[in-house]
Amino acid sequence: MIFMSLSIKERIALVKQVGEEILTEQELQTLLETKKHPVAYDGFEPSGQMHIAQGILRAININKMIDSGFKFKMWVADWFAWANNKLGGDLENIQTAGKYLIEVWKTTGMDLDNVEFVWANEAMGDVNYWKIVMNVATNNSLARITRCSQIMGRSQADSLKASQIFYPCMQCADIFYLGADATQLGMDQRKVNVLAREVGEKLGYYKPVVVSNHMIAGLKEVDTNVTGAEAAIAKKMSKSNPDSAIFMTDTTDDIKRKISKAFCPEKIVEGNPILEYNKYIVFEKFDKVKIERPAKFGGDVEYKNYNEMENDFVNGKLHPMDLKNTTAKCIDELVAPTRKHFEKNTKAKNLLEQVQSFKITR
Repeated sequence: MIFMSLSIKERIALVKQVGEEILTEQELQTLLETKKHPVAYDGFEPSGQMHIAQGILRAININKMIDSGFKFKMWVADWFAWANNKLGGDLENIQTAGKYLIEVWKTTGMDLDNVEFVWANEAMGDVNYWKIVMNVATNNSLARITRCSQIMGRSQADSLKASQIFYPCMQCADIFYLGADATQLGMDQRKVNVLAREVGEKLGYYKPVVVSNHMIAGLKEVDTNVTGAEAAIAKKMSKSNPDSAIFMTDTTDDIKRKISKAFCPEKIVEGNPILEYNKYIVFEKFDKVKIERPAKFGGDVEYKNYNEMENDFVNGKLHPMDLKNTTAKCIDELVAPTRKHFEKNTKAKNLLEQVQSFKITR
């Protein structure tokens, strides 16, 4: 395994490539020094088709964590999607979507030999799970739990169903139930992970390391005046708004159309989803990227890393449309294996058709 040939410093550097924020780096170092194979967990609501941040980026991040020495537990959060009223609150449909998501990851290059999928449904009959949930709930105020509503893609201004109050207590409990030494989730899940760090030792468990990865922006323009939880929710790719994201089985024409219409202001980096696609996905999968354009517009140019591309874009040497055309080609190449699998494999095709027939609910 890769981690066996790496120093602790090199293993930490790999995790830092994943984590936009790590709580804390010193605790991460201690964990890697004292455990041969610490356990990291990631969780996901089965709630519709998978977009490239869930598919390709998640595989990139999980593989880096595995290369640094972690074993992974992927929590198929079917009951959480049910509590959050996803897919109309139909548990059977949610579980079908979960099977579809796992089928997608088989095509992404994720190191599945070191990933265990654990269904939340299987834990719901375990009294020990609910004891942890109750311990979390009885040691926190309702206001403290409500402040974690961001993890469900909700803001504090939203009217929550009673089921959604359970959600943060359950997600916090997941960490200890799974024996996860570290959490590896998006920045939008930060609040509940911090809650776990606050209550873990108090409840006789431990303080998990938190590795929060960057969340790629959706393809639509986001109101930059919005901050905090609202900003995290607004920025995310959305299954209920198909043009805000590239899905793992989108056609070549779908990808070209969505990217051609995407927000990509000239010379602007902040909030630019096309640049984010390149930084976090394209240059993770390609050694170099070639922009093809007519001689009158500067001719072809090849970039060996993202920084070179960004510098040219900021300086006006790379036009948004040229960037979009090349990005569409790269993304299309990356999703092609998944698209082909769902065209040729009968089981996968049936799962996709079922998921596409479901009504997506926020």
